[in-house]
Amino acid sequence: VLRNIEADTYWCMSKLLDGIQDNYTFAQPGIQMKVKMLEELVSRIDEQVHRHLDQHEVRYLQFVFRWMNNLLMREVPLRCTIRLWDTYQSEPEGFSHFHLYVCAAFLVRWRKEILEEKDFQELLLFLQNLPTAHWDDEDISLLLAEAYRLKFAFADAPNHYKK
Repeated sequence: VLRNIEADTYWCMSKLLDGIQDNYTFAQPGIQMKVKMLEELVSRIDEQVHRHLDQHEVRYLQFVFRWMNNLLMREVPLRCTIRLWDTYQSEPEGFSHFHLYVCAAFLVRWRKEILEEKDFQELLLFLQNLPTAHWDDEDISLLLAEAYRLKFAFADAPNHYKK
């Protein structure tokens, strides 16, 4: 039993160190890769939103970097962050893999508002300051439900995931 605990602890620590090396070292290649993965995913999920961002020269890195780096902690109230992170902990690779689908659902959640913005600066300001201050359990539950739907639709369908 002790040997199994030591092996599990070693495995967890090695995964944590891999994440730290990928996400929090020079140039942050892990986060850069996740931003690119989200861009590809959104282009498959909602081509119109993706194209609108591109037409207004809004790059995903300009607003998604913070979502990936802080795991949406700065985008939603603390009560929602706790619910969100609880879900991440219950999912295999929740923080590294499921978070991608949560971010995609989060972006598409604002579809109407994004498509209404016709100016680079206003669009970017909106994406960097989304109106979530009054979100509650119902809002985060709906977001997570949509993220699960996207995960089931795209995670096991690699042809849907790439252009």
